[in-house]
Amino acid sequence: MASLRFYALTKLYRNLTPIQRLNIARHPNRPTCLDHVFNITEKFLELHGDRAGYDDPAMVTGLGTIDGRAYMFIGLQKGRNTKENIERNFGMPTPHGYRKALRMMKYADHHGFPIITFIDTPGAFADVKSEELGQGEAIAQNLRTMFGLEVPIVSIVIGEGGSGGALAIGCANILLMLENAVFYVASMTSWNGTVDPSE
Repeated sequence: MASLRFYALTKLYRNLTPIQRLNIARHPNRPTCLDHVFNITEKFLELHGDRAGYDDPAMVTGLGTIDGRAYMFIGLQKGRNTKENIERNFGMPTPHGYRKALRMMKYADHHGFPIITFIDTPGAFADVKSEELGQGEAIAQNLRTMFGLEVPIVSIVIGEGGSGGALAIGCANILLMLENAVFYVASMTSWNGTVDPSE
């Protein structure tokens, strides 16, 4: 019976359409950044703030140990339900979140902690206030800094990796993706709104 179930699931997952894969990547029961961090670390201490008076809950940062060695964890955190998603801004960071991540990257580089990032976001938060606060500049600073860090960086796409919002913590020595995770320049849903169907 178990082998029949396995065969049926294998056949089903082998023939998924792109939109079905996107829906799996966005599924609310998919493990989040903190689920992965708590599952692989012996100890984890969450670190907060961008040193400018703000803390973006969509961007989770902290120090954790694996086999006694310290690592810096940086990840994009979605919620499990509507209330948590509102608190976490649906995993879409503001400039404050990217500046917090940048601060932690520099801290890790200074102290020699390898960096592990978990990517799960539809993209950076795209509202007028975020643009006024320098969303593009914050993402660009992260990209520039990540290319110059001395410590090793491993980035893992655990759900969806949308646009520059994902890339801002995804410039790594090693980039991994979980099965049925997606990484894209623009989400299929936003792409559909910009492409003329007659072309």
